[in-house]
Amino acid sequence: MGGKNPYIEETKFAPATKKYKVTFVREGKTVEIDPDKIPYGHDGLPGSILDISQGYHMGLDHACGGVCACSTCHVIVHEGLESCNEATDAELDQLDEAPGVTPKSRLGCQCVPDGSKDIVVEIPEWNKNYAKEAEHQ
Repeated sequence: MGGKNPYIEETKFAPATKKYKVTFVREGKTVEIDPDKIPYGHDGLPGSILDISQGYHMGLDHACGGVCACSTCHVIVHEGLESCNEATDAELDQLDEAPGVTPKSRLGCQCVPDGSKDIVVEIPEWNKNYAKEAEHQ
């Protein structure tokens, strides 16, 4: 899917300009993000946690294609949240529908780190997509 949600205002974010690391705690994997290789996929904002998750096959579920129209890409940013763009009203409205929301919850499709700090992210266990598909050419 992918694209833009015509019913919400455009999300403002500062893309990363230097390399930084993202640790996915449940997966036990740390990846280095090179801003020159963003975007990794076509869902979510470029450089978002969803985009990064797709690029490194972390299995973050996202039913709406990353356009801030559901809450399935809910993640918890344990460290480095202050380096991410601010949540919009539309994102906060969608988070109201997600189970297990914490003060550090974000939608992976909308949360874009600026690269000033390393990030530690948890994909909630109930939100993990264990289905694996072959790479598309």
